[in-house]
Parts: sequence; structure tokens; C-alpha cells
Amino acid sequence: MRYPSRIVCLTEETTETLYLLGQGDRIVGVSGYTVRPPEARLKPKVSAFINAKFDKIVGLTPDLVLAFSDLQADLCAELVRRGMNVVVFNQRSVAEILQMIAMLGGLIGCQQEAEQLADRLRGDLDRIAESASRFPRRRRVFFEEWDEPLISGIRWVEELVAIAGGTPIFPELSTAGLAKDRIVAAAEVARRDPEVIFASWCGKKVKKATIRSRPGWDATAAVRDDRIFEIKSTYILQPGPASLTDGVRQMHAILKSLG
Repeated sequence: MRYPSRIVCLTEETTETLYLLGQGDRIVGVSGYTVRPPEARLKPKVSAFINAKFDKIVGLTPDLVLAFSDLQADLCAELVRRGMNVVVFNQRSVAEILQMIAMLGGLIGCQQEAEQLADRLRGDLDRIAESASRFPRRRRVFFEEWDEPLISGIRWVEELVAIAGGTPIFPELSTAGLAKDRIVAAAEVARRDPEVIFASWCGKKVKKATIRSRPGWDATAAVRDDRIFEIKSTYILQPGPASLTDGVRQMHAILKSLG
């Protein structure tokens, strides 16, 4: 076959994209965090996020391994040393997510289908943005990516907040790719007075009581008016199709309901 036929995906967004392109049968191994689509969970699980079962991956004889970000650099280096073909994506914005989809399509010989998928996702986002443009006003939004330390949203998340109809309260941090560069002081969040808080603590359930109890946060509009909403990390913190569909739609629906 001219294109890869045995693919291992070390993160969920490439798995989801391949299934949307009708190429799920090429996947021979997935991340243990995979939840979408449900049938993907039947595939052999070969990795967490920063560790992997190298011997298991080798045993699957993949002709392509797909990975994401600097956090998987060590995994990828070991797989390369073991003779694997590895492609690492590093998408951090909405535009880069759409580019990743198109690039992945080219890698597997489905360029036209991938470009159509990217165009469809872009069109959906444009329709959401058009709907949001009719809101009476845009709410100030704090997206809480982690609780301790307190971390604001990564770039694609903050862009989706804006598309959904909100105004991120830390726009100056949105382009910081590393989480450590998006750590914010609780007092500064309170000073900026968010009207809505979206929280997504990757891998654990959001505790609204913890958010409400922070010193000074009782005076913020979001806490005062009980506008704290959890967005499951699987729908928003993975830079792939789910964030551009389920994640942004959930935020848009909430913001629209506030009038």
C-alpha cells in the first residue's frame, strides 16, 4: 500500500480525526485516554500521555506513529530509536487544528476528504460566531484549565471562548503554549471580575465549592450569580475535532442562555 495502513495514535485527537475520515480500520493502537468514538476503545491501548508500552507498540508493527507536543518528545525519540516512523503535531490554535487535519489527510492519502472535513468544521465555527454576534452583550469569561496552580486557558480554548460569544479575561496569556506561562493569581482573577467561569480540570472532576471558596471570589459576578460551568476536558482540552464541535457548542449554548 502506498500510504500507512497500520497506525498507532498516542493521543485522542488524531484517532478521532482518522475515524471521521472513515479510516478507523487503519488504527492498530491508541492512547488509554481515548473515549471517542466509543469503538476506538476496543483497539489495543499502548500509552498514557507521557509514557508508553514500547514493546507492545513494536509488536503491533505500525508503519506510522502519531504523537502530539513537546510533552511526548521523549516517547517519540525512543520510538524513532526503535525504527518507527513518527509524526509529531504541535497544534495550539484553531487554525493549527484545522491545518493538522489537512496534514494528516495528506499523510494517509485522504487529502480531499480531510480538506472537506476541515472546511466543514470551519464553517460550523463561523456559524457559531455569527450567532454569538447577535448576543446583547459579551460576558467576561475566565477559563480555568487547572486549579492548583491556577492556570488560564490555552490558545485554542480562549479562541473558542471568543467564537462562542465570550470575552476571555486573560487575552495576553492566550498565546503562551506552556502551562507554566499561564499561571495566574487568584486575586488577579477576582480583580478582573469574570461574569462566567468555565472550568475543565484535566483528569479530575471540577469542584465548584473549591472555586467559590477562594478569597475574594465571592464578590465576582460569576460566583455571585452562580455562573460556574464544567466543560469536560475530553470535549475542550484536546486540540482536535471535539473541541471545535462539542466543546465550543457547549460554551455557546451556556452563554446564549444567559442573554
